Amino acid sequence: MPLIDRRSLMVAGGALTALPFAARAAPGAGTPFSWNIVQQRAAALARQPYRPPTPVAAAAAIDFDAVGAIRFRPDRTLTGNIRLFPLGNGATLPVAINIVEGGRARAVAFSPDLFEAKASVPPGFAGFRIMEPGRESDWLAFLGATYFRAAGSQDQYGLSARAVAIDTGLDGREQFPRFTEFWIEPTGTRHVIYALLDGESVTGACRFTSTHDGGVMQDVSVVLHLRRDIARLGIAPATSMFWYDDRAQRGATDWRPEIHDSDGLAIWNAGGERLWRPLRNPARPTTDSFAATDVRGFGLIQRDRAFDHYQDDGAFYDRRPDLWVEPRGTWGAGEIMLYAFPTTSETVDNVAAFWVPAAPARAGQRLQFDYRLRWTSQDPSADRGARVVDARVGNAGRPGAAAVAGARKLVVDYQGDGLIGLTRDSGVVADLSIAHGRLLASAAYPVVGQRDRWRVTADIAPDPNATADVRLFLRRGAAALGETLLFPLDLT
Repeated sequence: MPLIDRRSLMVAGGALTALPFAARAAPGAGTPFSWNIVQQRAAALARQPYRPPTPVAAAAAIDFDAVGAIRFRPDRTLTGNIRLFPLGNGATLPVAINIVEGGRARAVAFSPDLFEAKASVPPGFAGFRIMEPGRESDWLAFLGATYFRAAGSQDQYGLSARAVAIDTGLDGREQFPRFTEFWIEPTGTRHVIYALLDGESVTGACRFTSTHDGGVMQDVSVVLHLRRDIARLGIAPATSMFWYDDRAQRGATDWRPEIHDSDGLAIWNAGGERLWRPLRNPARPTTDSFAATDVRGFGLIQRDRAFDHYQDDGAFYDRRPDLWVEPRGTWGAGEIMLYAFPTTSETVDNVAAFWVPAAPARAGQRLQFDYRLRWTSQDPSADRGARVVDARVGNAGRPGAAAVAGARKLVVDYQGDGLIGLTRDSGVVADLSIAHGRLLASAAYPVVGQRDRWRVTADIAPDPNATADVRLFLRRGAAALGETLLFPLDLT
């Protein structure tokens, strides 16, 4: 997984003022354009040998500070409030950009005059962003490989998405296909973005129908052509950052109580069960998988939205958007994969989540996946049932007494409308199962003074030299009262 430097994206964009008029792409009749044409180009490209792109030499010399001084001229803003990113600060491979109007595409020609800069501007564009009308911020940006991200419903960037993940988490084998050309079609309140994808093992055609109204919603269609066999094909991948939270501050050198873009992976499986897996900053790279045949939805969520928990009035981690994936049609057999590696910085994205089909990904295949992406601050994974709002770990045993050797205490708080009115006499129990460990004691009870909150405490002894996999939900009779917590627990 690459070390995604979020500072580069923010500085490359800068604070540009949107103007009420727009420059257009290069004049001329343009060329016929359609979604089918992009798909045909991807299919033809797959029949050709892969040709590595040639970097722009001048872009390699543009560092972080220098690229931050390059500004797209506001009076050259393109139709649809579109502005372009310059090359530099690691972005050395240009992309072609076209504007589509009336079924015809016109290429945007590069000119140094498009940018304000104190030094020469490398020839080419690194990507683009779509500005908020009449404001200095943007709400959608495509920049680097097949990465893109949206500002959600609180005008704040956070995690990113990708068109595809290739061999993520397989040591030294991950590939990063890239968007080589974009076609952008502004249509009223929507932007339909088409992209051609090329890489060593895959080519593809992508379509993103994007709207911005109290959040960002994208209807996505990805058509892939496999040049080679792929060991791990990741569909609808999300990439995020988790440094630390108040559960564990191992490696934290910062004064802020918590730093993360997302704090959990949520899954809604075909049987209707909702799963919650808290994120963590692991001591070594980890890969976890969760059965997800015909999955209904999944995503990386920022569930903790209390400003006091972050104390950051610049990065605003409490405003970071969730990213929820809703498959269209049935995807069939597969699993959700969660990959994480250690980080000691908030500028490195160290978490990825994606769906992996069970069927082998073989050379020559054409695969299509359709889904919806929701970028929002309203947790789309939650329903009226109880959801996990806290999961903490401490010493096992009675508070104030000597700690139980070889064990840890897991304390989980559930909250939701379905818990209102339930008491200790309502027959609510904690349904606990543990792989690679033993349950020593557990209890479930309503939190005093909280009308819709219950707490579960469990003393658990992990197997020696192993991580216990805890599965927990609240149950009343045969009925689950909310989502299921999946929690890795060890003695460290």
